[in-house]
Amino acid sequence: MIEYDFEKNVSYWVGLTSHLFETTLNNELSGTGITLRQVQVISCLVLYGEMAQNVLATQLRIEPSTLVRILDRMERDKWIERSVSPQDRRKKIVRPTDRVLSKWETIVECGEKMEKRATSGLSKTQLKNLKDILETIRKNLVVET
Repeated sequence: MIEYDFEKNVSYWVGLTSHLFETTLNNELSGTGITLRQVQVISCLVLYGEMAQNVLATQLRIEPSTLVRILDRMERDKWIERSVSPQDRRKKIVRPTDRVLSKWETIVECGEKMEKRATSGLSKTQLKNLKDILETIRKNLVVET
């Protein structure tokens, strides 16, 4: 058997923490009928406005086929609308519905509650250092295209 101590790797701790963030936020959101992945879609649309489906996939850093399944459920549940682009009939434009806009405040409150729980006991300096460290790691891993 090969022995390896995963707990010494930053990737182990980042992955574990990311999974716990997702699980915790999904629990916070459970009463809204929306998931973290759907919140990511909605957040992108609320912050940047309607956009082409392929651009949205790029923004979210997920495969277009994965996004299609998410959007199909969101459209079924009336969280988003898709329409054909007037400039290119092959492209779909995605926009949030009024239903999302009425839930946006609740979604933000759930996120803030989770963030407060996650950062409890950390000083402002520690939070700034954490963000700086994670930003450095992110920049180190970004593949330039």
